[in-house]
Formats: sequence, C-alpha cells, structure tokens
Amino acid sequence: MSTTQSAKPFSFREWNEKRGPANRFWEFVIERSLLACGLFSIVITLAIVVVILMGTFNFFATNAEVVEVNGEKVVEAKVMPAGKIWDRFSYFFVGREWTESSGEYSILPLASATFYVTLIAALVAVPIGLLTATYLSEYARPWVRAFAKPTLELLAGIPTVVYGFFAVTVITPLLAKFIPDLGNPNNLISGGVVVGIMIIPMIASLSEDSLRAVPRSLREASIALGATKFQTSVKVVIPAALSGIVASFLLAMSRAIGETMAVTLACGESARMALDPRQGAATMTSMIVHRAKGDVEHFSTDYSSLFAVAAVLFFVTLGMNIVAQWVLHRYRQVYQ
Repeated sequence: MSTTQSAKPFSFREWNEKRGPANRFWEFVIERSLLACGLFSIVITLAIVVVILMGTFNFFATNAEVVEVNGEKVVEAKVMPAGKIWDRFSYFFVGREWTESSGEYSILPLASATFYVTLIAALVAVPIGLLTATYLSEYARPWVRAFAKPTLELLAGIPTVVYGFFAVTVITPLLAKFIPDLGNPNNLISGGVVVGIMIIPMIASLSEDSLRAVPRSLREASIALGATKFQTSVKVVIPAALSGIVASFLLAMSRAIGETMAVTLACGESARMALDPRQGAATMTSMIVHRAKGDVEHFSTDYSSLFAVAAVLFFVTLGMNIVAQWVLHRYRQVYQ
C-alpha cells in the first residue's frame, strides 16, 4: 500500500538558510550593491535640481556685484527688496532683451531661438523618421533591416560638435544656394536642419519598435479584407502604434530643445529676439555655453542668470518627458 505525500511548497527562506553563512553574506552584499547603484542616479538627479534651484534663487533674490578689495576682485551679494525681486522675475519672462551690461535678463529672446530650432528640426525629422520606421517595419527585407537599423542608430553616437561643423561647412553653403540672404554662416535654419538630422535615428528607432509591436494578425486581417500593403500600414498599423509614435516625437523634441554644441556652432551666440530664421541667434543652451566659457565671475548676477536659464530648460524637458510617458501609457493598446 503506497501513500501519496503532497509536495511541500518552496520556501526561499529555508533554502537560503541551508546555503551557509558565506553565501548569505555575498548575497547580502550583492543585493545592497544593486540598491546603491539604483539610488545613486536618484541622488545625482536630486543634487542637480538642488544646485539649479539654489542658483536660480540667488539670481532672482540677490544682486551680486564685483568690487575690488585690497586689489582683489570680490563678489558682494545683497538681497534685493521685494519690489526689485518682482521686477526681475517678471522681466525675465515677459521682457524682450538679454543684456548683461544693463542688467536686463529676459528668457524670451533665447526661447524664441530655441523654438525656431525645435520647429525646423521637427519639420525635418518627424516625416523622415516616421517614413523610415514604416519602411523598416513593413517593407524592408530581414537582411536590409538587420543592416539598416544598426547603421541608422550609429548616427546617434556621432559627437554633436561634429554635427555643428557639418552645419557650418556643408548645410549653410548648400541652403544659401536656395534661400536668399542666407550669407550669415550662423543662422537658425541650418541649426534646425542639423538638429533634425540628429534626432532622426531616435524617432525612426522608437517608432519602428512601436510598429513592430503591432500583432501580425491585424495586418493579415486588413489584407484579407482587400486592403493594400500601403493602406494597411497607414490605416491599421500606424494608428495601432500611435501612442508609441507620439511618445517618440515628444522625446525627440525634448532632445532637440536640450541640444547644445551643434546649435552653439550653427546658430551663433547673439542673444536677440529671433524674428528671421535666416539670422543667427543664441538658444538657451548656447547662451549657457557662451557665458560659462567666458570671463564671468562666479556667484555674480551674470553667473546666476545661467542657473535661471538652466532651470527653465530642465523643467521644460522634464515636462515633455512626463507627457511622453503619459501618452505612452494612457493610449497604449494591449493586444493578446
């Protein structure tokens, strides 16, 4: 007569106790090390935010001047009255000039140039990136996709300063043949075009991943109903992957807003209201580079103004990334 014993449920605690103290010690060390690595990035991010906010507070709340004491330059910072703080704060967002010599700091001239560059980059990158993703997902043969996608993603690894030189030496002379009065080597059009070229791999790669995630059964059902491959791609596959595509657009635009070296070389360093994209103007990022590499006294008002610009950049890009993630999760379609 045989008796059947029920299987005892697995207990990780009992299994871990049988492994011995040495194995448990190393397991503990590995677990805590992984936790420390995960927390490290969070701590660095919070430290960056704190530094930016402290510098921004100093810019809006204090007036720092460079004076000579015993033959040495010293920065003296004085807290401004509430009225002066409000004047500086309001002018920063609604003013029209960025002039360090007169103490006028407005983000609008820098934001207008950044807007032009981002808009032109979107006009270049969005259609090309989406068409490239559609080709790789729906039309390319496996060996073409295996070669083309890694090659396309290599563009993202090219240093941005190389793109800047490419804009000055190639794109601007080429555009000057078709656009009148584009004789200035620094202009917003070439800056936008080169940034658009930079973000094409991001849009194409992320969009292609979203398109390939659409189940093959939807494609087969569409073709079975008499639709062509092009109709299936446009009316079935792309709408089904729209959340991922829109998220890739937003992430790419966030990347375009934060681009630094390429626009510094291509667009110039003049802080002025950008009304004509054929002229050069400083973006928010290029202004930070220009002033940071100059003879700006640390902790002066000019120096603190860079933190205010960096704070605007940080929260704009953070907001766009949050919206991209929200769109991705809110409108994502889950297929069984």
